[in-house]
Amino acid sequence: MTDYAARRTMMVDTQIRTSDVTKFPVIDAMLRVPREAFVPRQLREAAYVGENLALGDGRVLLQPRTLAKMLDALDIEGNEMVLDVGSALGYSAAVMAQLAQVVIALEEDGEMASEAPTMLLEQGIDNVVIHEAPLTGGAPEHGPYDVIVVQGGVQTVPDAIIAQLKDGGRIACLFMEGTLGVVRIGYKIDGHMNWRYAFNASAPVLPGFEQETAFAL
Repeated sequence: MTDYAARRTMMVDTQIRTSDVTKFPVIDAMLRVPREAFVPRQLREAAYVGENLALGDGRVLLQPRTLAKMLDALDIEGNEMVLDVGSALGYSAAVMAQLAQVVIALEEDGEMASEAPTMLLEQGIDNVVIHEAPLTGGAPEHGPYDVIVVQGGVQTVPDAIIAQLKDGGRIACLFMEGTLGVVRIGYKIDGHMNWRYAFNASAPVLPGFEQETAFAL
């Protein structure tokens, strides 16, 4: 029988701590949430590999290092509301639920959105709300949000997402240029976004988050 707890500890020791993730709440959350419980059954043996895990249709579960470094930079507090854009089967939302007051897990894939509540309930996580809707529209019914995290690459961030971020709030996005990407943390100050470099990473661009191509005559 696979010892997933041992694999989880090894993941944290070799992928998270070695990537300058220093905040104990983030490390503790990554140790507590069983990643294998939030992936398709056929992918459980690969749950703790140090790379993006393909979920199909261009979607991935971000590699542990990327998620952990995003959360380390965001410094989520226990009284905050988080919007998790592209939550898939709920792993990222489950991790952030250890840090935040409540997480709104936005997912547009009906199958994953319908399976996620059971997976969260099985882990005793009761402060995550699954919201099934197009990712590009956010979840304005529950906002505005203190923190927004986009679970995949982007070339542009829809205005609807930015509009749901509280003034003074922050958002983590992985901006892709070809095969290279940079995670930036955006701070909303007086209605304007101020983006700061965080670290390098890579992931497929989420559908709807591509840069529109300009045609010249």
